[in-house]
Amino acid sequence: MAVDDEISLPVARRFLALRHLLAPPRALPAAPESVMAVVDRLGSLQFDPLEVAGRNHDLVLQARVAGYRRELTDELLYGRRQLFEAYNKALNLLPTRELPYYRIAWQNSVEGRAGRVVREQSALTEKVLAAITAEGPKCSGDFEREAAIDWWWGPTSAVRAVLDALNVCGRLNLARRDGNRRYYDLTERLFPPDLLETRIPEREQMRHKVLSRYRGHGLLGAGGSSELWPGTGKAEDRAAMRRDLLDRGELVAVAVEGMRGERYIVGDELPLLAQAEREVASESVGAATRPGDAAPGCSFIAPLDPLLWDRAALEPLYGFEYRWEVYMPAPKRRWGYYVLPILFGDRLVGRVEPRIDRASSAVRLLGLDWEPGFDPLAEPGLVPALADGLRAYMHFGAAGYLVPPPAAADSALFRSLAREVPIRREVAPFRASGAAGRRARP
Repeated sequence: MAVDDEISLPVARRFLALRHLLAPPRALPAAPESVMAVVDRLGSLQFDPLEVAGRNHDLVLQARVAGYRRELTDELLYGRRQLFEAYNKALNLLPTRELPYYRIAWQNSVEGRAGRVVREQSALTEKVLAAITAEGPKCSGDFEREAAIDWWWGPTSAVRAVLDALNVCGRLNLARRDGNRRYYDLTERLFPPDLLETRIPEREQMRHKVLSRYRGHGLLGAGGSSELWPGTGKAEDRAAMRRDLLDRGELVAVAVEGMRGERYIVGDELPLLAQAEREVASESVGAATRPGDAAPGCSFIAPLDPLLWDRAALEPLYGFEYRWEVYMPAPKRRWGYYVLPILFGDRLVGRVEPRIDRASSAVRLLGLDWEPGFDPLAEPGLVPALADGLRAYMHFGAAGYLVPPPAAADSALFRSLAREVPIRREVAPFRASGAAGRRARP
């Protein structure tokens, strides 16, 4: 199935903002049900343990859920168990009801490196399983430290590798996290028996994984970075499954102005495409810009937010360049260590580098940069929208005030923001610790 007419870039941008629940931002109430609404729309939330600005999945939710706090997701993961962690593209939070579609990841791990570690460390494996069976959830610190062995990221203690291997093989699953310390329990204790007994054909599982990438981004093409497609087979396998999804109406092919090749929309989201077309058409005859029938809002987009999955598409869609520079040496960074793009309405207009300083209950902005030609003070509605976004982020970080960046060019903007946001300028420069460092300016 295909949409006959080419989609304009303004319509594509508006569609993405609407379907990502970002137009307007933070429109969902602070409740676990809102977290599930986001997961249901996007299919998965990528987990990353770095927390200098907030963990990635929390930042994704903070942009969409008013008054979001991490306990909402923790309750779904470790209390209600409506979410679980598994590998899909990377380590993701997934809806538990879809667990049977991800058993293939367990199977592949049993046949791969994780299964080999379990077999090679059979005595330790039996010891770990016996202790957890008898005593309940355990973390690596509950066992005597073993000699280091090679694992995913390099040498690590054998017990930690075995726990991780049993997890990715499906024998153990995550009972809870205390910070970044993981406690594991037997999988059969954590999920309903009927769910664990459900078996779905392997091809259908793979097709579901391919669909999950399109559910995440909303407008992917057939290719893109290899980081988009782990666990979905070879390119020819994906092409065959994509044809199946098109034939079933679960995907719809579209052409987008200025973009090479077909892009694909989830079939159920065609009404959102129609809404985007209506809104953009009304603006072309002089109506005010109102994405989602609301004044444009500001949101800070997580580095691994599904909206940013297709990095190569950001330039043709938004005229915006973004690279997550967290793993780059400081002298080579253009923008900073942990930088979040700023979405205003349906446009990416700048970048912010925030730090949550829990010791002083502050949010510190190490940098704030706008796209060439974008004047935040001259842009209608930007100052109140940015103030609202900053207040929401401060609430997320349990911060009482904001420390602006030292750049003199921002002074007029922050004088305007100070009417709505508690701001303190500090004389002594803030020294970010460890790898965070201070950024190298362009």
